[in-house]
Amino acid sequence: MHRTFLWLARVMAILGGITLCALILITCASIVGRTLNTVLHYDAVAGGVATWLLGLGIGPIKGDVELLEAGMAFTIFAFLPLAQMTNGHASVDIFTDWLPRRTRLVLRMVIEWVFAAALVVIAVQLNEGLASKARSGQTSLLLQFPVWWGYAGALLGATVTAVVSIYMAGVRTAEAATGRTLLADEQGADH
Repeated sequence: MHRTFLWLARVMAILGGITLCALILITCASIVGRTLNTVLHYDAVAGGVATWLLGLGIGPIKGDVELLEAGMAFTIFAFLPLAQMTNGHASVDIFTDWLPRRTRLVLRMVIEWVFAAALVVIAVQLNEGLASKARSGQTSLLLQFPVWWGYAGALLGATVTAVVSIYMAGVRTAEAATGRTLLADEQGADH
């Protein structure tokens, strides 16, 4: 079962990485296009080449901000399952290092359940937002794509994250109950 959840978390992270790379390329291309457009409109650069390039449509990518908003909604949630599975979240243990091991296991279990509950609430609220946006037929300003598309991407990531978090909370509950470490942290960001 652990392998399945880990595989799912990795697939989501890969999809999030691909989406993030595409968003970076779109943003960079839009900035370069906007800068070239500005430079080509200067009187000193005016001429046949500048007019020809402007005629090709050199400029910012239409709707770049809309694409960035919708894509980042998915990207953020796409990386959370892997962070949850590998204990990749930052933790500051200055107040808990002195606690007995058993107490730390119980505290970790409680934190996992609180995190899982918060992610379930986020997923439910994203589902409500998705339904509301789909019913309203709201579209983005420039590209006119349905706003619910961004909500759908975020909901996919949030749902996978919520499921993975519930699984990890169950694992941490078993660890607290037995006093044994069932899943060693694959990586972490301890500070």
